[in-house]
Amino acid sequence: MSATSSAGSAGASGVPGPSGASDASGTSSGAPLAHRVPDLGALELLLAVARLGSLGRAAKELGITQPAASSRVRSMERQLGVALVDRSPRGSRLTDAGALVTDWARRIVEAAEAFDAGAQALRDRRDSRLRVAASMTIAEYLLPGWLIALRSQRPDTAVSLTAGNSTAVAERLLAGDADLGFVEGLTVPTGLDSAVIAHDSLIVVTAPGHAWARRGKPLGAEELAATPLILREEGSGTRQVLDTALGGLARPLIELSSTTAVKASAVNGAGPAVLSELAVGEELSARRLVGIPLEGVELRRALRAVWPTGHRPTGPARDLLSLTRAGVG
Repeated sequence: MSATSSAGSAGASGVPGPSGASDASGTSSGAPLAHRVPDLGALELLLAVARLGSLGRAAKELGITQPAASSRVRSMERQLGVALVDRSPRGSRLTDAGALVTDWARRIVEAAEAFDAGAQALRDRRDSRLRVAASMTIAEYLLPGWLIALRSQRPDTAVSLTAGNSTAVAERLLAGDADLGFVEGLTVPTGLDSAVIAHDSLIVVTAPGHAWARRGKPLGAEELAATPLILREEGSGTRQVLDTALGGLARPLIELSSTTAVKASAVNGAGPAVLSELAVGEELSARRLVGIPLEGVELRRALRAVWPTGHRPTGPARDLLSLTRAGVG
């Protein structure tokens, strides 16, 4: 609005209205609004001076020194081009212009308080829930411990967990259906930023009765590629690592969509399987499965937290990410 409009015209005191801030010559400066209007700290100081009648008491209430308060008032007066406060040994008194500016300042501060309350309400709503999407191995073997630790920090946050393969996790994040994701593949899906939170290795396992359980030498890439295996489906991080290691030559005997199903099939003697070390520790200890040594095959992978590019996790999602990187669980 221009300085000549009714809302911004000069009153009897010759002071411009609140929407037509002017420079010392009485003309609109044309500078950005942020450069023409005092900041909230200065306006709060002016309101405190008006209420307390003393620059020193106003400074004490706001937790700043009196010289800093005096400097802030002088800076505000230069910015607005009018005197705001008369200082004397008896205290500080607002000028006529200062009284008018104080009235406008009060409205601005009240609006800022409403803005802050609204922003806090948004944060409270955000913090009331956390939607996590995770690939199967992480969902089954790592996330339970992380979520228990998060619960102790944020007992009022409701957490929902969706498990799927790494492709599905990326799709949920990009659609806005999850706040934080976890994937196991070799690469970061397009459109996502990431942080490595751990490393994991895949191993070949069989039931104790399989011929490989009694072999005397490590299994090579060629034999592994030539043998039908119980595998996770395409799109899973586990499958991506194996396909990369074998040049895309892995042969599926059965394709299953969960780590638990692959493991159960292997335990029941359906054939060899490739699984995360995280998933088979108990079965290896109990000899329900046997790990087969490998030679010339690299099956190590990074486990990553992921989120949409440019939208770093906040609130409960940020706290969960911190827990994973601290090695909790």
